[in-house]
Amino acid sequence: MSSKSPAKTVFITGCSSGIGLAAAKLFQAEGWNVAATMRNPADHQGLKDLPNVICPALDVTDTAAIDRALKETQARFGRIDVVVNNAGYALMGAFETLDAEQVRRQFDTNVFGLMEVTRAALPLFRAQGAGTVVNVSSMVGRIPLPLYSIYNASKHAVEGFTEGLTYELDPLGIRVKLVEPGAVNTNFFGRSADRANKTGVDAYNEYSEYQFSVMDRTGPGGSTPEDAAKVILRAANDASRRLRYSVGPDAMMLLASRRVMPETLFRTVIRLCLTPAAFNSVGRVLYKVD
Repeated sequence: MSSKSPAKTVFITGCSSGIGLAAAKLFQAEGWNVAATMRNPADHQGLKDLPNVICPALDVTDTAAIDRALKETQARFGRIDVVVNNAGYALMGAFETLDAEQVRRQFDTNVFGLMEVTRAALPLFRAQGAGTVVNVSSMVGRIPLPLYSIYNASKHAVEGFTEGLTYELDPLGIRVKLVEPGAVNTNFFGRSADRANKTGVDAYNEYSEYQFSVMDRTGPGGSTPEDAAKVILRAANDASRRLRYSVGPDAMMLLASRRVMPETLFRTVIRLCLTPAAFNSVGRVLYKVD
């Protein structure tokens, strides 16, 4: 009789591209059963063709879809060991240019959707007496950046929610982890972003134009989705009480600086680093820009 332990199962949201896609491929390569969820399973990017991978349909803003996807995963693999809350997008722009509908949609996806997936998974973990929730946040969850006020706020909410959960779930044998990527070369700055000025306020146009011209240069030179996937896998396998795992030299450097610098000095440094002239120097180090 074989003594080999059965494969673990991971349930990942937002797998049609970027970090979610890379994570699904990596977990599968490491011998896990994978539920690679996405809003439209037709966008599976070859995941359905891999052994021990299913692609349930899931919009994280639809609670009925969450229940269906979890049940489909349990029916196929028997249990779920890790839930990775990765689905999300970035709402960008000066706050006054964003309308209430845009703000609600950002929180519905990045915060409330993440919470509802977690809510649905916790009874399964409690019944098993074990499980891990890995929430993909961002370095802006602790280091707010300009023109990301609402995205910053959504990731601050994820950080506070997740850290609070550690105290509630630790006695139940359920681990909680936060992964905090810096800039990652994905569709974050493209189709996964919303920059629409829905209010018609033009007072920020000049500032936004030059600021985005700086910040858009970080993506191509940032970490890869595979880098982020490796950190997610490490967090999922880590049985310690460690909570936070950063991804990329920018996140590591800025998060470390935030811990040691006085607040006013740190915000001054951020302002300076995000000017085009200063970024030419900083970018060479962190993002390999010319």
